[in-house]
Amino acid sequence: MSDPFNPRSSRRTFLASAAGGAAAFYCTIGNTKVTLANPGDIKKADAIAAAVPRPPILGASTRSNVSLRATKRGTAFDPVDKLSFPRPTPAPGGKYVEYWIRARTVKWNIVPTKRDDWHGTPIPGKSTFKAAVYQEMTPGFAEPKGPANMPGPLLHAEVGDVLVVHFQNDLGDLNQAVTFHPHGVKYTPDYDGVYLGDYTRIGGFIAPGESFTYRFECKPDSVGVWPYHDHGPNHTVNTMRGLFGALVVREKGASAPDVENLVVFHSLIPPITGLARAFSCVNGRAFAGNTPTFRSKVGQDVAFYITGMDNDFHDFHMHGHRWKTPAGDFTDNPAVGPNEVAIVRFVEDNPGRWLYHCHVFAHQDGGMAGWYLVDP
Repeated sequence: MSDPFNPRSSRRTFLASAAGGAAAFYCTIGNTKVTLANPGDIKKADAIAAAVPRPPILGASTRSNVSLRATKRGTAFDPVDKLSFPRPTPAPGGKYVEYWIRARTVKWNIVPTKRDDWHGTPIPGKSTFKAAVYQEMTPGFAEPKGPANMPGPLLHAEVGDVLVVHFQNDLGDLNQAVTFHPHGVKYTPDYDGVYLGDYTRIGGFIAPGESFTYRFECKPDSVGVWPYHDHGPNHTVNTMRGLFGALVVREKGASAPDVENLVVFHSLIPPITGLARAFSCVNGRAFAGNTPTFRSKVGQDVAFYITGMDNDFHDFHMHGHRWKTPAGDFTDNPAVGPNEVAIVRFVEDNPGRWLYHCHVFAHQDGGMAGWYLVDP
């Protein structure tokens, strides 16, 4: 098998093997580099992640105070590592917008109907695996606010607000630290939600059974749609098994669309799932009739938020529709790379059943397609 990180491996060879889910990729967990090519490697990665020791937590002003110290490896802390930061407060006219979110595992079926509704063909073979997802809870993590879904809940705030995410690690037998890392909003290093080895701040290592509250400022330059995902010690594996979602920041008082749809293009591949084949997915499902069926009515203000959450580039094509880009040009096939976002917004005027799909043909035929139904 060709090595995608070997200079002698051609781009064509790499893309061909990746489309079939067979290409190896790598991640670093703690100080260990892991090759991810089969389910056994994922078990190894999980075992290594579970054994990652708690780092010397820096900036622990929001939890019990932990002293700043050098580790047994002789880490030399820079003065910036000793900085402390205040908790952010809303800007004048803003407010705290609170969410309670837990990370949990769930039995996830990628093709629950066992059928491709577009072509009317069966999809044989197993399609269920243990996913990890962000689930919205009621205050105090009392009970689920809704079903566990992939992606996680779509969060909303306005400029001037502080987005408060109460986060709980409830991954159970995966037994490893995870986090909540957002794009687009402003935060101090304590709320970055990223594991940095010996330099990890307080929000970057949420161990099993622990909770932590993140606080993010929604600034004028935060307006838009942004992904969030795990950035703990095993973030590559856990993001690819489902720990991702998105947030929306609007101008103060801006009107929301009548219909909002988050579209996450991503792959679920054998090393992650333990299944025999790769699936090209929309929101954790593959093939029309399993992927989300979106709906609207003529006259409604409709928004689609498109992002990629794997190693590939995708594009979003929806039949029967076109819309303006921020530059004022019309398009019907915007492209997104990993964690890029395209915002599609228009007033619906074309009733009927419409196909949407990624226009990378290998992705489309691997399951990255679905239905958009418009009522008169």
